[in-house]
Amino acid sequence: MFEIIKAGGWLMWPILICSVMALAICIERIWTLRATKIAPKHTLALVWKWIKNKQLDSKKLKELKSNSPLGEILAAGLANSKHGREIMKESISEAAARVIHELERYLNTLGTIAAIAPLLGLLGTVLGMIEVFNQIGAASALGNVDSLAGGISKALITTAAGLTVAIPSLMFHRFFVRRVDELVVTMEQEATKLVEVVHGDREVDYSEVGKQ
Repeated sequence: MFEIIKAGGWLMWPILICSVMALAICIERIWTLRATKIAPKHTLALVWKWIKNKQLDSKKLKELKSNSPLGEILAAGLANSKHGREIMKESISEAAARVIHELERYLNTLGTIAAIAPLLGLLGTVLGMIEVFNQIGAASALGNVDSLAGGISKALITTAAGLTVAIPSLMFHRFFVRRVDELVVTMEQEATKLVEVVHGDREVDYSEVGKQ
């Protein structure tokens, strides 16, 4: 492995750094963007249970807020529910904006790595080919086909390395963007149900409450 990195030249090091960063981001986002952590299934049913039993107080709101990002959004709405539907919805939107920002953390970095890794590889190849043609310009290199072939092979190493980093980075970037979109839709639906229940536009499904 070290020989391949050495053969690719100094541009292999930034490509290697990109690969380490991409791997770290992917592992962190896979762990963080779990549906069970972001939007636990029975969070809204738990809130309905508190409302039914008249247990909803500041302590419960604090517990809800710390429970999950979905809980944070619902807690923001409940804390301002007495001020009317519009204020409640605005509070939910503000909390959701903060949560979404956290869900999208590092995704821009991962996308940037997916974009620049092949460019770094291409740059390394171009620089390597320049060296090869400089050798061709030297009279001593004209009769040494093996030397030229080896030089071209080394020049292509950085392109291969760049693509090896970029392809999985792009795939995971799109996967995480899709995952965030799905989580946001789920949280929006739960928040909408909460607003409708609190303001009497929807009946509480207490069959869900019983599953708690």
